[in-house]
Amino acid sequence: MRRVIISGGGTGGHIYPAITIARAIADIEPTEFLYVGSKIGLENTLIPKEGLPFVTLDVRGLERKISVRNLVTLGKTAGSLIKAEGIIHKFKPDVVIGTGGFVCGPVLLAASLSGVPTLIQEQNVIPGVTNTILSRFVNRVALGYEEAAARFKRKDILVYTGNPVRKDILTVTREEGRKALGLDPDKFTLLVAGGSRGARSINTAMIEVHKYFRNDDHIQILHVTGDHEYDRVVKQLPGIECRGRYGKGSRIIPYLHHMPDALAACDLAVYRAGAVGLAELTVRGVPSILIPYPYAAEDHQRYNAQALVMCGAAKMILDKMLTGRELLEEIIHLKDDPKALAAMAKASRSMGKPQAAHDIAELALSIARKRRP
Repeated sequence: MRRVIISGGGTGGHIYPAITIARAIADIEPTEFLYVGSKIGLENTLIPKEGLPFVTLDVRGLERKISVRNLVTLGKTAGSLIKAEGIIHKFKPDVVIGTGGFVCGPVLLAASLSGVPTLIQEQNVIPGVTNTILSRFVNRVALGYEEAAARFKRKDILVYTGNPVRKDILTVTREEGRKALGLDPDKFTLLVAGGSRGARSINTAMIEVHKYFRNDDHIQILHVTGDHEYDRVVKQLPGIECRGRYGKGSRIIPYLHHMPDALAACDLAVYRAGAVGLAELTVRGVPSILIPYPYAAEDHQRYNAQALVMCGAAKMILDKMLTGRELLEEIIHLKDDPKALAAMAKASRSMGKPQAAHDIAELALSIARKRRP
């Protein structure tokens, strides 16, 4: 049985790919996993629910300035490296996989120094600081975007795989998705989602969109506001009914537990530009209007979005330029131009990598097999 350590933490953008890769590896051959995360990241909630053995390191990211806190952080990082070496020695993994976040640093560095094969999966066009540093030590880097290759010095270790997506993203049909969500099977369907916590700028712009389409029989809107934004949004829509129904076609909800249904059901999506979300849009071939989160590290969401725009799969509105009128005009333009929308859908599908999780899993196992047949 293979033994695999996976490390990734802080945000869902690092954790969900790790879970997907673990499942793909388990589908190929029997594997014993150990997940290494930080004490303060979202992985503390998500990983135990997946049933993966889980241990933590006390490590934090550095501030982008000289500070006493950075000195404390560096001290803890050194201690985490020693603890990570202990974890590697005890678990004896055949391969160690990192999917991003500062917790990956000591884990993959310890593995590399111990001679254990290592792989990092970089989701974004602009690599994170941790992955950029680790790329000097690891055996392979699996790229979510081809454009990211220019950011790495060691070209020989790069493999373009695309970003991994969950199996259920691929299996739901359009009809099944609309039926599960109680949507009209024939109406043009707009999906709006800014992440689990919501995106205030998108939600604010959507107020004008909802009011404009309130009495339109030809469109239905599924708007996922995020838990923290729901009350604020519905208070600005007089006449909203129970369960978030508004006008003839809008449904406004705080959270959606099964996003694969919505992705299968929609004709157009309004999204942030996180790597996981974009991977899901493209494997489904969904055209999109992207509003990158402006405070993402190194502005990486804008570069992610630009990759889709250049391919013709998406339109982009910068957060600072976003207004209800701007968003509404873009939605109307695409809704009323089926040929343009179809071309975007085709371009989106051409960027999708439905086999990415399997390919990354095979890549990780291939370097593990070289160490121990």
